[in-house]
Amino acid sequence: METRKSVTYLRDAWYVAALSTEVSAEGLFARKLLNTPVLIYRKHDGSPVAMHDRCPHRFVPLSMGVRHGDDVMCKYHGLKFDCSGVCNHNPHGNGHIPRAARVRTFPLLERFGFVWIWMGDAPADEAKLPDFSPLTDGHPNSVGFTYMHRNTYYELITDNVMDLSHVDHLHGEIISTRGQLTPQVPQVKETASSVATRWEWKQTPPIFILNQFLPEPMAEARHFVEVTFMAPTTVQLQIGATQDDQATLDLANCVGQYDLHTTTPETEGTTHYFFATRRNHLVEDADYNAAKIKGMHDAFVDEDGPYVDAQYANIGNADLLSLNPVLLSSDVGAVRARRILRSVIADEVRRSQPDAADTRAVERV
Repeated sequence: METRKSVTYLRDAWYVAALSTEVSAEGLFARKLLNTPVLIYRKHDGSPVAMHDRCPHRFVPLSMGVRHGDDVMCKYHGLKFDCSGVCNHNPHGNGHIPRAARVRTFPLLERFGFVWIWMGDAPADEAKLPDFSPLTDGHPNSVGFTYMHRNTYYELITDNVMDLSHVDHLHGEIISTRGQLTPQVPQVKETASSVATRWEWKQTPPIFILNQFLPEPMAEARHFVEVTFMAPTTVQLQIGATQDDQATLDLANCVGQYDLHTTTPETEGTTHYFFATRRNHLVEDADYNAAKIKGMHDAFVDEDGPYVDAQYANIGNADLLSLNPVLLSSDVGAVRARRILRSVIADEVRRSQPDAADTRAVERV
């Protein structure tokens, strides 16, 4: 039976608010995150600040205001707020500043090429942000970042990355495994907040995104791909190939790349999708780097994106698993990721509502 419910997000967690390059040294950057309008800007020392994008007077977006040093002034009536969200100037009457004239701020971390935001009520916990330092360890011309906006629910994007069997059916020759990946049941490793799935195979010729960097581009090669989901929304993917029969199948011994897919819900039916990729070959070629990130961006926009958008158009805010979908062997990672997310949201709800009877307090994940 179809179950339609309102959305509950994991809130005590780090989500990407923006690519680092999206937040300039001057100006004001606005984006809706978890159904909340957020203003982000940089102080003069370069560090980013985030606050609720709403003046407490008439609720006009502060992003429509102007910068005064590290402060923001609402242009509607001239109230000015410092980077801690406290009003420090009222041009009206005797200048008295009401106690309620303050704006909520949100902790930020700028790491791995992204600005991460903590929107929960619990104190921000830096230890909850995984280490994605391979993205920023290496030549700057071997890493690319991109952003996409999708009209879909964020978990459907996680499903898409966790189940890579679709690459032989949806995508073109460039990432085809020649049908070698689809029949396999992936290896699975799981923790309380993560699940990893791994495939290993041989194909001739090697996968085209990597074959030109192997000694014999058209000869057989061993391949691996591993995807790891970390609640609430991040999937780290590694893929590589080698023609050395004795080599370990990992990025230290293969030609390959390290990718990060992470989403941040905008609303119940729209999602911010952030992606980064670093390769371990042709690392200094800036032109190749630009072409590679464009190609991967366009592949999702033109190929994966329409399908995950169409899924949402068909099922709306239904709980996917409540619809009793046909499950295939390749679904194991995506299904376990959904169950992990349910579990950590239920734990958060119990902590915030100690009298809640059970996980039924979670409306939907």
